[in-house]
Amino acid sequence: MKDLGAEYLAGREGVQLLGLLNLYLEQEQRFQPREKGLSLIEATPENDNSLCSRLRNAKVEDLRSLTNFFGSCTETFVLAVNILDRFLALMKVKPKHLSCIGVCCFLLAARIVEEECNIPSTHDVIRISQCKCTASDINRMEKIISEKLHYELEATTALNFLHLYHTIVLCHTSERKEILSLDKLEAQLKACNCRLIFSKAKPSILALCLLNLEVETLKSIELLEILLLVKKHSKINDSEFIYWRELVSKCLAEYSSPECCKPDLKKLVWIVSRRTAQNLHNSYYSVPELPTIPEGGCFDESESEDSCEDMSCGEESLSGCPHSNPECAFFFSFKVAQTLCVPS
Repeated sequence: MKDLGAEYLAGREGVQLLGLLNLYLEQEQRFQPREKGLSLIEATPENDNSLCSRLRNAKVEDLRSLTNFFGSCTETFVLAVNILDRFLALMKVKPKHLSCIGVCCFLLAARIVEEECNIPSTHDVIRISQCKCTASDINRMEKIISEKLHYELEATTALNFLHLYHTIVLCHTSERKEILSLDKLEAQLKACNCRLIFSKAKPSILALCLLNLEVETLKSIELLEILLLVKKHSKINDSEFIYWRELVSKCLAEYSSPECCKPDLKKLVWIVSRRTAQNLHNSYYSVPELPTIPEGGCFDESESEDSCEDMSCGEESLSGCPHSNPECAFFFSFKVAQTLCVPS
């Protein structure tokens, strides 16, 4: 079996990947939430005046739903959770402020990760999340979070390690590249992020546990040997690895169980109020016919009818059991009410 370091140093791409892994390993501790603060949240009993693990987990589920709704990438969600946990581990937060904090973490992460055209407006996020705060409240809270984290918002997360480990494994294996699904691994990581306890795990260990469990299901000796080399290079302790691997395995088993994973075909429910329905034209209840495009001429703009769309959130709850969807079978969806406003 070849040595991981020696093989990588033989090529330019290998040197870059190995250097990136070493950089991530140096940075991961710096961006981890304070374990003492997370333990205090875990030990807090459920009541109306203190933040407990159940409320934190429910808020992460809300972040997952916001990420889905606005079409944000996995990196945005994982970074938002990291910012949230780092802040909660530092500050004593009242439950009534958690909604505002969650929205701020999502917006801060989106501005770092997403393209400018894909960053949702503060106004839209407030309405969809129904956090019951104003744009000014969001701006003030964003400033507080940024200051408490010393403006170090862009963090090294388990997703960074997961992508890098996945790339390293594929560079060393002779098996088909599609055999190890990165989308599935990302979905499993999101499931773990919804549990407070996994914020205590080192990102490198959490990512490696996910890869190890997936490779075991594939029953690939070659891939397992490569992961052992990665584990050795990352200097991951055996007992620590086994401890977190068991917790990850239990978490994924619970999320994929029939009790939690019930098909839900109605991910979005469009609700129109009675007053709005009375003002709608008949054509809005059915698919309108498209105008004929004249040959050799331009489309007459007068034939088009402007309309504006006003969306407000009428979710019953953003929290709850995860539902099945094409992305994975681990996560959650929420109901969104939409009102169509047609100009007279």
